[in-house]
Amino acid sequence: MRITGITTHVVGTPWRDLTYVLVHTDEGLTGVGETRMLGHTDALIGYLREAEANHIAGSDPFAVEDLVRRMKYGDFGRAGEIVMSGIAVVETACWDIKGKALGVPVWQLLGGQVTDRVPAYANGWYTTERTPEAYHAAASEVVARGYRALKIDPFGNGRFELDAERSRYAVSLIEAVRDAIGPDTELMVEMHGRFSPATAVRLAHDLAPFRPAWLEEPVPPENLKALRKVAEKVDLPIATGERIHDRIEFRELFESQAADIIQPDVGHIGGILEARKLAATAETHYVLVAPHNVGGSVLTAASLQLAACTPNFKVLEHFNDFADAEIKKVVRGAPEVDPETGCFTVSHAPGLGVELDVDAAAEFPQQRARFDLWAEGWEKRRPR
Repeated sequence: MRITGITTHVVGTPWRDLTYVLVHTDEGLTGVGETRMLGHTDALIGYLREAEANHIAGSDPFAVEDLVRRMKYGDFGRAGEIVMSGIAVVETACWDIKGKALGVPVWQLLGGQVTDRVPAYANGWYTTERTPEAYHAAASEVVARGYRALKIDPFGNGRFELDAERSRYAVSLIEAVRDAIGPDTELMVEMHGRFSPATAVRLAHDLAPFRPAWLEEPVPPENLKALRKVAEKVDLPIATGERIHDRIEFRELFESQAADIIQPDVGHIGGILEARKLAATAETHYVLVAPHNVGGSVLTAASLQLAACTPNFKVLEHFNDFADAEIKKVVRGAPEVDPETGCFTVSHAPGLGVELDVDAAAEFPQQRARFDLWAEGWEKRRPR
């Protein structure tokens, strides 16, 4: 079997454009991959056009390791977010083809199943007025839909520092959410790499009474010594990793022991097998895995393949019940959270267990979406 070519399909919404890639073969099997770029969608498609000619066309889709190696190192320049995302969508599609050809789910090819239910946490649910009352009502709806965990960034457009008034307001939002969801629902607090270590530590202490399940990206991701400084001064679990795009770059993070949970994005880290290798290394450091997942249903399905065969998998992020929920229609077999358990059920269908509906995807043209986390009102996901 050989790859004959790829096609790209961009599904657009006002705040995010999702890139789907179909990998075609000479035996009629087609695989699908997905990633979500922020402001770099055209750059990704340009890279894929070159990579198709230089590396992808004519390759054996079963030889995943070889294809990834050539795409990553065959152009000599160091691979960053765009290249690793391009690798990820093609790699994921190759696993989809391989599973379909063999009649097994991808997780069966990566060591077999360790769980049949994957806990989910909700994100994108707080696109409402930024008040304690509105957040209380929105959080109550999340729990009513069966979720046992949810995440929120309560800090507005804060950067490096947050003054006393805005700090108290952020705490009041978390207090309202905790009151709405009760003591047993996990509450993840997102900082989006906003703060200096001193500010992050102060806010962590202010939020401690509300028992966050983790504190995410408390400082910008480029400086791991700053992250360790925070970790040494707070008792909350630290999560990070969505903006690290090569598993090799996690080495220093593991050595520092500054994180309790890593959050690789399957759509940016080079695909399913790269993420599985990273998870295995994390396991040797007693670190849990909770992938960043702000894409659509194909990326969710790919992340669930990872979850099914990974012993140290904690929970999977899910946007698509709340933000842009209508885009689920572009994927047949889209994973859903069971309201009775708050979990995804692991698919036993061959490959990823999902298919892209190209006609439905065409109903959501590219929007040139831009999402600025430093802008006033960013949390509403309504770009100006």
